[in-house]
Amino acid sequence: MCRAFLIKYAEIGIKGKNRYLFENALVQQIKYALKKCDGQFSVRKTDGRIYAEAEGDFDYEDAVARLQKVFGISAICPMVYVEDEGFESLGRMVVDYVGRTYPDRNRTFKVAARRARKSYPLDSMEMNAELGGLILDAYPEMRVDVHNPEIVIHVEVRDRIYVYSAVIPGPGGMPVGTGGKAMLLLSGGIDSPVAGWMIAKRGVKIDAVYFHAPPYTSERAKQKVVDLAAKVAAYAGPVYLHVINFTEIQLYIYDKCPHDELTIIMRRYMMRIAEHIARETECLGLITGESIGQVASQTMQSLMATDEVCGLPVYRPLIGFDKMDIVDISEKIGTYETSIQPYEDCCTIFVAKHPVTKPNVSVIRRHEHNLDEKIDELVRKALADDEVIVVR
Repeated sequence: MCRAFLIKYAEIGIKGKNRYLFENALVQQIKYALKKCDGQFSVRKTDGRIYAEAEGDFDYEDAVARLQKVFGISAICPMVYVEDEGFESLGRMVVDYVGRTYPDRNRTFKVAARRARKSYPLDSMEMNAELGGLILDAYPEMRVDVHNPEIVIHVEVRDRIYVYSAVIPGPGGMPVGTGGKAMLLLSGGIDSPVAGWMIAKRGVKIDAVYFHAPPYTSERAKQKVVDLAAKVAAYAGPVYLHVINFTEIQLYIYDKCPHDELTIIMRRYMMRIAEHIARETECLGLITGESIGQVASQTMQSLMATDEVCGLPVYRPLIGFDKMDIVDISEKIGTYETSIQPYEDCCTIFVAKHPVTKPNVSVIRRHEHNLDEKIDELVRKALADDEVIVVR
């Protein structure tokens, strides 16, 4: 029966003198994830290892599922452990562990012992040989294969003696909060939740802004975005979702600007508003789900036209991805089925029949002067009516 987890990390291990900051952040994220489990855990770090030890019964499947959503974890190893009561006691425990963990024992194996506590009387090679012999005596149907075993039984001698064999992959990346904070432009589509997830994986705390256009977009469309934010929040922690009523701005642009430029000009105002909120909330950049050439507003020329209004950097992690690459990730992180629900967002409602694909920035600027009479007032009103939803 699993009594603890060994939590492995990868990239954190190559950090220099500030490595402890990343380890501490990962410990805090693990504590936060396991706090929601049906059971109590003690989480600690020692000698380049992080252990989460159960203080009673717990839901194993739930604990693993939560740990698999903690960025920074490269692997989760369910363990059993014993106090050091001599090698004979350890041998009995290892044999019992193999018997309970592998009912089908017609497999190859090897023992991989590690003696971190040098006072232990047997060294690693001696433990490998002795424990391997005990396993073969107890289960003669098993066979040793030191090169390509089906089972690797890890034995670590530390303050306690830990035994594990399963290695469950984690999401990798860096602990959330170690990379600053950024504002995600979140729509109801497939791309933007994936973009947010990818930037969060690099340790960035995510907030989000959604542009709502009632009555042209429904409350179901808004709820769809809240649901997508919740999927991202499962990995990235609580997301502050800013809901901006964009209807009056869109209608004004529709009335005053050339229709083939609607998408670009609307997008420029979305970026302006998102950047305003980002600066107010101390974000260090904007995140979008754009990919070169996917739609008219995502050509190189169009991206340059939207970037022109931004003072903060714009991060586009999907910029070189094919659509199927993005779909694959969305299925992996659980956002795909929500994203394909048939509720329109404001970008699709007001799209031009023949949008410009190679906008000229100076021409776009000139046409934006058509909006001078009311646009600043409308933007201020939209920001004043910002609805903030905390999504967990």
